[in-house]
Amino acid sequence: MIPDTSAQDRPLSDAAAPARWRRWAWPAAGAVLLLGAIGWVASGWSAGARSYDGSRVRIAQVTRGDLVRDLSADGKVITANSPTLYAIAGGTVALKVVAGDVVKQGQELAVIDSPELRSKLVQEESTLASMEAEASRAQLDARIATLNARKALDQAEVAHTAARRDLERYERAYAGGAVSNNDLARAQDEVKKADIGLQTARSDAGLQGQGAMLDARNKRLLADRQKAVVAELQRQVAALTLRAPFDGQVGQVQIAQGTNVVTNAPILSVVDLSEFEVEIRVPESFARDLGIGVPAQVTSQGKQFPAKVSAVSPEVVNGEVTARLRFDDGQQPPGLRQNQRLSTRIVLDTKKNVLMVERGPFVEQDGGRFAWVVVGRSAERRPVQTGVSSLGYVEIVSGANEGDRIVISGSDQFGDAERVAIN
Repeated sequence: MIPDTSAQDRPLSDAAAPARWRRWAWPAAGAVLLLGAIGWVASGWSAGARSYDGSRVRIAQVTRGDLVRDLSADGKVITANSPTLYAIAGGTVALKVVAGDVVKQGQELAVIDSPELRSKLVQEESTLASMEAEASRAQLDARIATLNARKALDQAEVAHTAARRDLERYERAYAGGAVSNNDLARAQDEVKKADIGLQTARSDAGLQGQGAMLDARNKRLLADRQKAVVAELQRQVAALTLRAPFDGQVGQVQIAQGTNVVTNAPILSVVDLSEFEVEIRVPESFARDLGIGVPAQVTSQGKQFPAKVSAVSPEVVNGEVTARLRFDDGQQPPGLRQNQRLSTRIVLDTKKNVLMVERGPFVEQDGGRFAWVVVGRSAERRPVQTGVSSLGYVEIVSGANEGDRIVISGSDQFGDAERVAIN
């Protein structure tokens, strides 16, 4: 018998059926990936005509909160009271202290030897003594003149009384026929003469007293004027000894021992160690917001001390304005040194519940009127309105909502495009 092929045949199992599906699975997956890549590229091209690396830009999110307008600056410690003592007259200076010495109020610091000023004081004192004598003599003469005028007045009154008494006697005698009419008329004339003498004596007494007192007053005024000159010279001579105006420390000594100085030459300075201020320089854009009494904080040795703005310079130098901070009473940090560097913070104001974003160069670009808002993988240029700003944040008045993401740095490379892609 010729055998058939049945011995070589074998049945196929159902497990081999999915092999055909596996053959088409990998090509299908590759097609899906290819379509995804094409879609991603297409979306990138649709996002904008240009594409930029995301690592080259900085993006911040718009948030809502309290915006504290403040500014920080490095300050320099300066003495609030550091006067320089000057020579009131020319002469040779003898120093009693050196730079850095601790001094007490009223302590001698230097003595100026000025023979010219001391000699002038002696001369003026002699002139004063002479004028005092003349004033005293004028007062004595006034008293003598007053007494003489009073004497003349008394004599005139006595003569007037005697003339009246004689007239009365002649009138009685004339009535009895003892005297003639001529004798009575002579007695009447004597009374009139006495009246005139009495009136003249009274007027002369008043004028003599007034003239004498006026002359004495003029002499006294001249003496008082000379006394003021002497007092001023005595003050200047006393000022030849330079004394410490308060407890402190000798600062800079500007002359050497035994130097012959001229009038108004600087000698040395005294530093008040009990009162310091902090000098800061702030950008001129904040100058209009600075004012006397604006609160501030000064950081020293890791602690913050309250202070206030005590002075603001009226001029701008190199784009900066100089201001001074004064510590609150009893809040000065211990151990301060002149020219020491400190960190300061000035709080201008606080705006409650506003939209804000981190501050970046976008504020200065286009005057802060536009911003690049990120949408997905692209950024579009939108008009925005910014408000007040601090060192770290800027207020968004309109053009953006809470949660929006804004390119705050690096948008200058986008040029004049309206929409760009960010990879």
